[in-house]
Amino acid sequence: MASYDEINRREFLSRCFRAGLGTFAAYGLGTAGSLISVVSPAVAAVGNVAMHPARFWQKQPGGNTIICQLCPRHCVLGPNQYGDCKARVNIGGQLVSLTYGKPTAIHGDPVEKAPFFHFLPGSKTLAVGTAGCNLHCKYCQNWEFTQSYPQYTDNKDLSPRGMVDQVVRNGVPAIIFTLNDPTQCIEYVLDTAKLARSRGIKMLCHTAGYICSEPLAELCQAMDAIVIDLKGFTDDFYQKVTGATLQPVLDTIKRVHASGTWLELANLVVPGYNDNSSTFRKMCQWILDNLGPDVPLFVSRFFPKYQLRRVPATPLDTLRTLRKIAYEVGLNYVYLGNMPGDPAESTYCPACGMKVLKRHGPQVTNTGLDPRTGKCTKCGYKIPGVWQA
Repeated sequence: MASYDEINRREFLSRCFRAGLGTFAAYGLGTAGSLISVVSPAVAAVGNVAMHPARFWQKQPGGNTIICQLCPRHCVLGPNQYGDCKARVNIGGQLVSLTYGKPTAIHGDPVEKAPFFHFLPGSKTLAVGTAGCNLHCKYCQNWEFTQSYPQYTDNKDLSPRGMVDQVVRNGVPAIIFTLNDPTQCIEYVLDTAKLARSRGIKMLCHTAGYICSEPLAELCQAMDAIVIDLKGFTDDFYQKVTGATLQPVLDTIKRVHASGTWLELANLVVPGYNDNSSTFRKMCQWILDNLGPDVPLFVSRFFPKYQLRRVPATPLDTLRTLRKIAYEVGLNYVYLGNMPGDPAESTYCPACGMKVLKRHGPQVTNTGLDPRTGKCTKCGYKIPGVWQA
């Protein structure tokens, strides 16, 4: 574990001030996109951190040692020690969050980028991420801040109330915590959700699902929809590529589904790591047995990144073969992710085969879905999802 005092003694990078400016691409069903400028939430500066009381921890008998109970790592922290996520630290026997109200990334994104395909298609969202993460994926696309201490990232000042005020003012219907794993800044997420939902704003998150049951229960109550990365289906893959383990993620997926919160799953296919067709078939069978056939699954294309820069992009034939396997197992909604323009981005009615939603990247056209009922306009089959705010 790293020491808080040790981190502070290091010479910080020269302070680099910049305003965070976001634009929203607004895509309606069957309509062209338009852009809405959003005023900067604050001036960013390296080392701008919070000292917010954290939740989900317990003090150990004798002294100031504590154990974090947020994720399955259960980090045991002496005074001035960081958790594995780099964003939570023991200060004087109290666990503190350094990223509360201090996002390092703020984007205007279509909900499809999350990815969500069965939740308010074509909607715009405010996507928020902070420094630190409790997984260490070797292919992380945001590694510059997810694998960094908050002292070394450009962090904006954006309180939960300030965030909600902005999205209401700009007519943005949803906030999504993503870009890093939102579990490590859960206090920020939960406080934002309480304010947002009271004002009619939907709350979403994209997580790896590596979280303990108590905070997960609160997260499910606070979220309107959750997408979980089921990164692979063997413990060996999880340990080697993410630094985590598989079973807690499977437990999370089952709990989210049982809670009634809208759930979608994503699987990034990395050549030579998790592209074995037999293992993938077992994963799809687990999804069918535990969740049923209707939870959307994204089979997404990998591109070289971070510590896996020498691994080639996922071959298209591999992705199409795996998608076919998922349908053979009995899943009803299987999409190819990171494949803009591919027919497998669109939504098809399982009963009659009609294309009910046509997609090309973030652009969505309603070609056969009644959003009031969620039914296919050709045969009347009900497509599960949240189609109206």
